[in-house]
Order: sequence, then structure tokens, then C-alpha cells
Amino acid sequence: MIDVSILVLKNAVMASITDTCYVLKTVNEVLERVGKAPVFQVKLIGLNEEVQNNNGMFSIKPDLMITAITHTDLVIIPSLTGDALAGTYLNKDYATWITEQYKNGAAVASLCTGAFLLAYTGLLSGRECTTHWAYANEFRYYYPDVNLVDEKVITHEHGLYSSGGNNAYWNLLLYLVEKYTNRETVIYIAKFFVVDLDRTDQSPFIVFHGQKNHKDKTILSAQEFIEQHYADRLAIDQIAAHFNITRRTFERRFKKATRDTVLEYIQQVKIEATKKQLEIGRKSIQEVMFEVGYTDVKTFRDLFKKITGMTPNDYRNKYNIG
Repeated sequence: MIDVSILVLKNAVMASITDTCYVLKTVNEVLERVGKAPVFQVKLIGLNEEVQNNNGMFSIKPDLMITAITHTDLVIIPSLTGDALAGTYLNKDYATWITEQYKNGAAVASLCTGAFLLAYTGLLSGRECTTHWAYANEFRYYYPDVNLVDEKVITHEHGLYSSGGNNAYWNLLLYLVEKYTNRETVIYIAKFFVVDLDRTDQSPFIVFHGQKNHKDKTILSAQEFIEQHYADRLAIDQIAAHFNITRRTFERRFKKATRDTVLEYIQQVKIEATKKQLEIGRKSIQEVMFEVGYTDVKTFRDLFKKITGMTPNDYRNKYNIG
């Protein structure tokens, strides 16, 4: 029997708690129907006897306090709502317990923005992790020692698991079900919950906004300049000269502020503009390519696929209903 401890966090996304319970309970029922023993023993673990979320709309009473748990096999950190850093601070008293359980052999899985709390423990230092793409820049800023791979749906390394944005936690739950049961069971569970079993990439869902949560006014102006003139042949030297700073200083400050190089930022802006055109427009892919400032089909196609995980044609087929 696998002892599963689901943390009842303050500011938790309630669905990430209830869905986890539902999935693991369903696995047990499926196994029992074919004469097999249930696999998961699930407990809700908390620091308080009752936790209210969503401004008191929901409340959960944990089964046990964390002080009563000396051993568990799997710790589930649910997703957090709102400000992920504030949510981490509200739940920081879980960190020591999570670390102790991991050192005693437990696996730890964070769902979506629960990765912020997992990173806070220090266990992710030097290791891979994913989270919701909308929080990626913030995560990189506060946890630079973690290798964030926000294009991935799930990560797993040395007993530490994480999932990407919102519903990506379903893929992590299925991954864990297969780990602790078998392929036949996880296929049934995926069909039961109508989940795409082997989705590995969340790149097609990422919307690029650019990191603007910084105080370098010159770089903010440069970002706006790029976003307004992305279709032009933008040269880094010319942009730097436009703001009366040397290229070397410009590139250093841009990277520090945005966590992207100038070239990466320009490419991201161009590809985001392309995505919008493909989603709502009726122009050919080549017409869109020219409009965003590319002339070489192979270069454009390769870059688009690198950033989105899909070819321009596949992206259009997925999102354009025209």
C-alpha cells in the first residue's frame, strides 16, 4: 500500500486536491473490481484543523496534522491560487516536513504553481522542474538555481515530480498511477477521465507577454519599441543606439531585466504575432511569415517549431476554426 499525503495548503486550488483524491480513489476501485488489492491509502494532511480557501467559500478538514505523520511514500503539493510567492510564504511551515519526508525516502510531487513551495524547500536546487508557463519568469527570478523547463508538461528527477499549467496536473497524476500500478490500469484511468495520456509538451499553450516586472525604464522602453516594430529588420546595434547606450551595456541590462537575450526577445515577439495571425487570420503561412519580418521559410519554420513545439501548419490546424 502506497501512503499518499496530500497537503491542505492555504490558497490552494481546491480542484487540484479533490481531483487527486478522486483519481487515486478510482484507481483503487478499478483494481478491486478485478480482484486486486487497492494500491493507494490517501490522507489529507494539514497544519490546522480546518483550512478555508477562496475567501471562505470552501473549507477542508485534514484527516491528520503533519506532526502525526512520521512516514509517507508520496507527498502531493497542490497548486496555489493568486500570487504564488505569497502563497508559498503562507505555507512555508510545511517546508521542513516535506524535506524530512523526502530524506526518509518519500517521493514529492508538485502540481502547477505548487512548484514554488517545492523550490522553497531547496530540494530542487540544480534539478529540473516545470510550472505554469505564466509564472515562469517569476519562478526563474526567485529560484535561479532550479533548471526550469516550462515547455514540459511534467518533470521527474530523483523522486521529485512537477507538472505544468493548470490541467497539466492530470498528466502527472496519470504518470504516478502508472508508476505505482501498470500500463493497463493507467490507460483505463485516462479513458475514464478523458485525458490525453502521453502529452509531454505545453509549448503550444504558452502566450508570450515578456518579462516586464522590473525597474529598468530604458529596457521597458526597448521592449515596447521591439513590440511595436517587430516586423522591421531590427538590428541590436540600432536599438541600442536609439536609446543612446552601447550595445554591450544594452545586451547586459536587457538580459538582466528580462532573462532573455535581445535576439530571443525579438524572436519570441515575432512568433507570438505569428500565432495570433494563424489563430484568427485567413492569410497564407508565407504571407504571415513576411509580415512578421522573416524571408527564409526554413529558418521561420524551425524557429516556430522550437518555440511552440508545432509546425506553423499544425498550429493553424489546431487553433484556427475558419
